[in-house]
Amino acid sequence: MSNICCTEIEHPKKNNVRAAKAYIRSLSKSATRKIAMYHIRRKEQEIADVDEMKSVLASTQYVTIALCKDNEPYLVTLSHGYDAAQNCIFFHCAAEGKKLDYIKANTRVWGQALTDERYADAECRQHYTSVQFYGEVTFISKADDKIRALACMIQQQNQDPKPMMAKLEKLDPKTDLNNVLIGRIDIEYLSGKQSEKQS
Repeated sequence: MSNICCTEIEHPKKNNVRAAKAYIRSLSKSATRKIAMYHIRRKEQEIADVDEMKSVLASTQYVTIALCKDNEPYLVTLSHGYDAAQNCIFFHCAAEGKKLDYIKANTRVWGQALTDERYADAECRQHYTSVQFYGEVTFISKADDKIRALACMIQQQNQDPKPMMAKLEKLDPKTDLNNVLIGRIDIEYLSGKQSEKQS
């Protein structure tokens, strides 16, 4: 298998921020026509910068997504990798189970990435940063796309990704990835909120 080039899996900070912001704005307008969006009431807590929201998705190690099947809700937390260039989230899952049944029934999901920045004693205040996203799940079928998705997850989940990346490069894409199921959430809407900063 050929080496996985680092330029194929760029860190969000290396991407064209202006183009990314324009892309997100266009997606947000499209999503607004599909579902009802609510404005953040306390504007001082809103994260308006798209690059900042993307950095939260790229720096956290898990997201929680809300699923729905036959009007019954289900919540699941996933280890993930965020690809800023494609504005999507990758996750790995088993080939069967409750999560997969729900996704097959309804591919639309709402999710959240959260950073817990401690509870402030004597202030009755929790410091946090959260990013909400809305999108659609598909499953990757091409071996090369699976490799890039796995590399994205490895780089985000591991402090030292080199050992796992070395193992990934040794895989035979024609045989070793047949039973690997990888989901992709294409993000159509983003919003962010953080606790009020104290002076």
